[in-house]
Amino acid sequence: MYLHLGQDTIVRTEELVGIFDLENTSISRITKEFLAKSEQKGRVVNVSYELPKSFVICAKKKQSTVYITQISSATLKKRSGFMDGISNIEK
Repeated sequence: MYLHLGQDTIVRTEELVGIFDLENTSISRITKEFLAKSEQKGRVVNVSYELPKSFVICAKKKQSTVYITQISSATLKKRSGFMDGISNIEK
């Protein structure tokens, strides 16, 4: 399955590591450092022409990419169907 992040950008849900609210998580020093290092390594893709609201981390072959998007983390979570997949796991 795929997740639309905005503009013309989609990612495979299998590569999805996390969806984060930019305002709440960027308060942390660790998150700021992670985003700064990702930017220095050229692993940040800005898919927003508007004020960014969230960022999505995807990993493929042990290399992560950070996508900055104007779509809220709540909307992305709903679109990903992540919780639907968890509810179907058998115990």
